[in-house]
Amino acid sequence: MIGRDLLGIEDLTREEIELILDTSERMKEVGEREVKKVPGLRGRTIINLFFESSTRTRTSFEIAGKRLSADVINFSSSSSSLTKKESILDTARTLAAMDPDAVVVRHAVSGVPRRIADALECPVINAGDGAHEHPTQALLDLLTVRQKKGRIDGLSVAIVGDIAHSRVARSNIYGFSKLGAEVRVAGPPTMIPSDIESLGVKAFTKMRDAIDGVDVIMMLRIQTERLAGALFPSVREYSATFGLNDAKLAYAKADAIVMHPGPVNRGVELSPTIADGRPSVILDQVRNGVAVRMAVLYLLTGRAPE
Repeated sequence: MIGRDLLGIEDLTREEIELILDTSERMKEVGEREVKKVPGLRGRTIINLFFESSTRTRTSFEIAGKRLSADVINFSSSSSSLTKKESILDTARTLAAMDPDAVVVRHAVSGVPRRIADALECPVINAGDGAHEHPTQALLDLLTVRQKKGRIDGLSVAIVGDIAHSRVARSNIYGFSKLGAEVRVAGPPTMIPSDIESLGVKAFTKMRDAIDGVDVIMMLRIQTERLAGALFPSVREYSATFGLNDAKLAYAKADAIVMHPGPVNRGVELSPTIADGRPSVILDQVRNGVAVRMAVLYLLTGRAPE
């Protein structure tokens, strides 16, 4: 995969996804050492080009690069020439002229990472673009489920919430489906795309039906920054209908795990008892995020064999 872009899970084969997950398992061991650093990308330069706010993704990409001994540059759009009306492509080309070995891009508009990838020669990694995809989030979710359940093939996964505006939902649908899981989605009718079942999932407008007997429940955040209008009557009613509490969790399998890409709106998508309790693997997802991003950076920008 050296030299490849990572723009979406849709572009990956099952074998490539499994290669990344297997490599992530080895990278996770680095984080458990007393000295959390290996020379895998020594001499490499990684630019984090984030046009949209982020805590988990940006921080974990920075930690991942540094644990591999790469030089990591964090780009802030608020203090760049973008404030002087420079175009995004001109900014990207300017940074490319400094010969980075990889550029990580996050943007609120779908397709921007692909446009930048078309203009640059180095690998470009999509760290989330609009409502399109968030591939490394899906990879860390897959890794977490594989660790907790021992497999993905044959599992049933329910993704609940704002499916229409969620790049996490789209990437996870591709990822879990390619690895053999049954995927269900649930949410208010206004938040379920009319063509979502063309991706091979089952769509529900009642949460109980979606989570009945599932192995994994993934709750999504209400993306108020992407909502163009009122798609549900109120947050209180949304929480009562599509928020996960102990009573609703009882419909899933007894050993079901609960996931959330973060940040969590406590009391809306998840009750505090579930967010902090046994079924939650949210912090495991965060830990695995560093390992997955280490694996992606290493596989795309590592040195080819002589």
